[in-house]
Amino acid sequence: MNRILAFLVFAGWAWAQDVTFYRDVLPILQNRCQECHRQGQMAPMALTTYEDSRPWARAIRENVVTRTMPPWFADPRFGKFEHDRHLSDDEIATLAKWAETGAAEGRAAEAPPKKVWPEGWNLPRLDAVVGMAEEVRVPAHEPLDYQYFVIASHFSEDKWVRGVEVRPLDRSVVHHAVVYVRKAGDTWAGGPTTNDILMVYAPGSAPDIFRDDMAKLIPAGADLVLEVHYTPVGEETRDRIDVGLMFAPQRPAKRVLTLQMASTSFVIPPGVRDHQVTVRGTLPNDALLIGFFPHMHLRGKAFEYTMVGEDGRAETLLKVNNYDFYWQLSYRLAEPRLVKKGTRLTWIATYDNSAANENNPDPKSAVGYGFQSWDEMMVGFFDVAVDASLDKEAYFVR
Repeated sequence: MNRILAFLVFAGWAWAQDVTFYRDVLPILQNRCQECHRQGQMAPMALTTYEDSRPWARAIRENVVTRTMPPWFADPRFGKFEHDRHLSDDEIATLAKWAETGAAEGRAAEAPPKKVWPEGWNLPRLDAVVGMAEEVRVPAHEPLDYQYFVIASHFSEDKWVRGVEVRPLDRSVVHHAVVYVRKAGDTWAGGPTTNDILMVYAPGSAPDIFRDDMAKLIPAGADLVLEVHYTPVGEETRDRIDVGLMFAPQRPAKRVLTLQMASTSFVIPPGVRDHQVTVRGTLPNDALLIGFFPHMHLRGKAFEYTMVGEDGRAETLLKVNNYDFYWQLSYRLAEPRLVKKGTRLTWIATYDNSAANENNPDPKSAVGYGFQSWDEMMVGFFDVAVDASLDKEAYFVR
């Protein structure tokens, strides 16, 4: 109630002020929206200039007042996260008033300095770009198995990667892309693997950017293997995926490993609105827990990460409410958590296989684990930071 009252008080004050694009709205768009809403990014329209933004004023108001945008699904009762996309009440009131009072342009002299983005990228700096050698054809309707592409890095020395971004040419057909690191001499080129994961990309994914003292490793002579799942969208198109890299200036104190706990043996009955699938495990060694990335398909509804502390109590680390297949976000902790060897972890996924789920491909059928989007998955990725001398194999030695 106090939060609502504070919002109404501010909104009443803001109503008495002039709200213009350059002075009041553009700073919010730059800081909160343009990561996606600019040319070449995942959003359907750019919001970088007054001419871009003015036609969307009413839509902006509707989406921020209902908190549909910016997309952010973490339950605020559990955990604090970097880059929390929630708009403040002040920001919402400003955008709403701008739309409701005619979407005034104002004086260009009052605009903040233009935000400069690397061309087509969201990484603050690009040190290298590697990618698929050629574009691939994605048919209009024919389902595709996973595609694998070996990308030679040509790195003659170890590269510590502090930031990584996956950029498809046509995002609409990329169900997911996983970038694996294949050590020199390894011939693996597809299928199940325990190789290191450089990044997992899905619709809505932002770049992975780690703290100054943390990075992932691409060893000298290693290749990258790109696993891509394409989903046809009704018309033929072509795609090519590039991977942008931002290197750490020196060997970091901590190495980041992307781990996962998943279930492949579940069946979701037809018509059920709240079906839960649970997976449990224990950490093999001490680590800093730094982030989460839940993955489900079109029946996904919610995803919860929990752990049992030393006092025996269960703690929710992250609860994603209203999971959205089309906005699959990473949630990086504002402060890393030291998690001790043997800590019990439990991930809980909830699915809606009823007709009430407007994205449900077939509410009359049971559904289990599978690769296509009309099947389901239950994967809880999570990032940990360990001593830089440890690789994944060494970390799992109990």
